[in-house]
Amino acid sequence: MFKEPNMSRLPALPSPRYGVDAPAIPAVLGAAGVACWLTAAQRRPGRIATAAAGSVLLAKAGFFLHTTLRGKMRIWERELDRAGLRGDEQLLDLGCGRGAVLIAAARRLPKGRAVGADLWTKDQSGNTPTATLANAAAAGVADRVEVHTADMTALPFADSSFDIVTSALAIHNIPSPVGRYRAVDEAMRVLRPGGQLVIADPWPMARKYAAHIGQGTLRPLGPGYWYGGPWLGVTMLHAVKEN
Repeated sequence: MFKEPNMSRLPALPSPRYGVDAPAIPAVLGAAGVACWLTAAQRRPGRIATAAAGSVLLAKAGFFLHTTLRGKMRIWERELDRAGLRGDEQLLDLGCGRGAVLIAAARRLPKGRAVGADLWTKDQSGNTPTATLANAAAAGVADRVEVHTADMTALPFADSSFDIVTSALAIHNIPSPVGRYRAVDEAMRVLRPGGQLVIADPWPMARKYAAHIGQGTLRPLGPGYWYGGPWLGVTMLHAVKEN
């Protein structure tokens, strides 16, 4: 007779761990905020202003951590739903990092493929291909995920290879405007006619990408994607490649 397994004795499956974006920033903000509060506690002249400055810095750190750990995840779930994926698409995520967007997309592609491209810099904590693939395995989508070490400005993929190209806070890291525009051009090159370009970046950058390609809609993504405050808010560029 079949006997139900004792679930309490089974090892827990690991959960994906996506790290922290630009981890030095919230660390510095938090440390500076605590330092201000400690200084204010010594009742020195100007302590009220010092305490206020400390509160502002700690609030910025809180917003930053909320965005990187929860806010952006929820927003990308919404944006991927907006994309109306059938489930058999080929998707490319530029600057995939540890796979937050890549894996959320892969869950929607039971008959498709989610491909990540990154140079694995330290803009995100623990950013390695091994970490990304481990997260894909933990999420149960390893069979439909692959990663490549690749430069966004010179992608190793043929023209019209993908149905959708995504990128989350990655293209702006390219230091020169020429390089950023080249990355957007590469994204358009590898898209199939009718394919979707979905890029999240700070609003000044996203606006320039749209002007560069001469198309697309821009939408601010709100407080859930604030890196410290509204002055570092994120905008979504959505464009469809013409036939």
